[in-house]
Amino acid sequence: MEKIEVVDSEEQVVHALVHFVEEKSKAAIAERDRFVIGLSGGSACTFFCKGLPMITSDWTKWKFIFCDERIVPFDDAECTFSVYKNQLFSKIPLTDENFVVIDPSLSAKDAAEDYERKLKALYPDVVGLPKFDFLLVGAGPDGHTCSLFPGHPLLDVTDRWVTSIEDSPKPPPCRVTLTYPIINNALCAAFAFAGAGKADLVKRLLKDKEDLPANRVKPLELLWILDKSAASQL
Repeated sequence: MEKIEVVDSEEQVVHALVHFVEEKSKAAIAERDRFVIGLSGGSACTFFCKGLPMITSDWTKWKFIFCDERIVPFDDAECTFSVYKNQLFSKIPLTDENFVVIDPSLSAKDAAEDYERKLKALYPDVVGLPKFDFLLVGAGPDGHTCSLFPGHPLLDVTDRWVTSIEDSPKPPPCRVTLTYPIINNALCAAFAFAGAGKADLVKRLLKDKEDLPANRVKPLELLWILDKSAASQL
């Protein structure tokens, strides 16, 4: 099921996103006693970090993973985990234990294999692919999502939960990323866009239906949250 929600402003994008996440977290905790959410960088990160402190929850039940991550030290400004940590830990009672993080001391290939083992440890009784509760995904100007870039061989990886990239068109070059089989096995995912600068990309994705990596994200439930400026070319 795919749904597009258009709101008036960036502030309302933040509110709509965090309300949606809150609903999904409550349902997951009630049913499975935890909420596993995949995080991304970019504007999705900005919206999420602004909105999450607005809600209340039993944060001990939340487990944060990463849809992709840059292989850089944790004190590097490019580290997605550190962005979330810096923006959230002072506002919400989260700790490092809430997060499943990569080992940045490893090579890209080894970091991907290590991260896959860590994710599998969250689902020791699952045969096959797990169903993550929620993925917060984004899209760059070229239509990439996670670290899955247009025309890259990683788009066709089907035998791994996590894979590595060492030639990312967008620096830094070395990253790990979830693959489509596990992305599309998630229970739910959301894109959130605001501003006229996103209007052309949104048009290419939602109106023109271009075969871009972001358009291959097809979980059980998918929500697009747009402000009027981002939706202006639809």
